[in-house]
Amino acid sequence: MPWYAPRHLEEALALLAERPGLIPIAGGTDVMVDGNAGAAGREYLSLAGVANLRGVSETPLGLAIGALTTMTEIGRHPLVCRHLPALAASARVTGAVAIQNRATLGGNIMNASPAADNPPVLLAYGASVVLMSAMGSRHVPYAQFHSGYKETIRRPTEILGEVIVPFPPDHAHHYFRKVGTRRAQAISKVGLAAVLAGRPGSWECVRFGLASVAATPILACALAAAITGSDHSVPRDEELAEALGRDIAARDDIRSTADYRRRVAINLVREALAPWRSQGGFDASH
Repeated sequence: MPWYAPRHLEEALALLAERPGLIPIAGGTDVMVDGNAGAAGREYLSLAGVANLRGVSETPLGLAIGALTTMTEIGRHPLVCRHLPALAASARVTGAVAIQNRATLGGNIMNASPAADNPPVLLAYGASVVLMSAMGSRHVPYAQFHSGYKETIRRPTEILGEVIVPFPPDHAHHYFRKVGTRRAQAISKVGLAAVLAGRPGSWECVRFGLASVAATPILACALAAAITGSDHSVPRDEELAEALGRDIAARDDIRSTADYRRRVAINLVREALAPWRSQGGFDASH
């Protein structure tokens, strides 16, 4: 198996410009999986030694997270835990501890699985990604990144360099839940992340990201529109279900059925909205 392991970003980008067929990898947790699925013979570009693609930093607009930052680092990082608790929570349920020590945020995104744990959270937070090549960099809203099942808009000469996550409102309600066969080391049957701020009639932020309900991770725009379009209260369950049904394209597979996914998804939406139903609004100070 041909394997290239550059030590510097410039070297990695130059190699990819010369050999655009190389497959960039980070933690490498899916290499054996790909081989067993018939992808033997691929040439890999290991980014594991490129130190300047790792870490979390605070910017005026949000957090910049290097693509090589591991799940363990994200789940424990004080800046992530303080500003993006749903992302920290999703990192802590991505595989077993050994996987979390190697798996990276960039790898979780680039693998492009519709069942991945971190993408729905990034969608709910309104993240963007930075794609780098020897010719320069471009910023892409993460909601536009996945183009189809296991497909992205990444060009053959690009690598994912970092993820930019804007700060949510200070008083926002952060929600993440993954539903799987068991509590640990399970691929999600349904995953939901939500970032909510304000109240009916004066919403500041209403964003829902979902996993395992379509060919890609999705941002539930019809659901958000139904909620923000309600002047006095959270829409009724049947209205929420109808709106969510326009967002998702659930299907039967070996892990679950489309009907189960639809029912669980609306139950998770109801759970995320529970503070507004039980108290008439959410107050982050309590």
